[in-house]
Amino acid sequence: MDVYFSCSLTGGRGDQPVVAALIAHLQMLGHRVLTEHLGADTAMAADGGLPPETVFERDTAWLRDSDAVIAEVSTPSHGVGFELAYALERGKPVLCLAREGVRVSKMLTGIRQTGFHFQTYRTVEEALAHQEAFLARY
Repeated sequence: MDVYFSCSLTGGRGDQPVVAALIAHLQMLGHRVLTEHLGADTAMAADGGLPPETVFERDTAWLRDSDAVIAEVSTPSHGVGFELAYALERGKPVLCLAREGVRVSKMLTGIRQTGFHFQTYRTVEEALAHQEAFLARY
């Protein structure tokens, strides 16, 4: 399965270790992660030199080509919110993962659209289990 993984970049990279584990686990399961670069410590530097139009065109093409979208949403991000709406409008299944106890926008937690899933996690292992259960549905 081709997975578009989304997470905050400019809003903060505090969740990068979790993101790296989630992406690595997807790849270990045999999925192709179109945004695998987001798991690296150098993700900001890699995208930093690209013009905004290039990032937009690349990322929306990846979203269109993906089979599913998984997002770590513990850190607020305008870009992640846009990507989720873009994916949902195209009928892509979406999983949002957030650390238990963080405040997440009601615009996300209030979605009741078919194919949208929101889960909280306490540990990386719990996040991995949510991710696997989501992908097993699709």
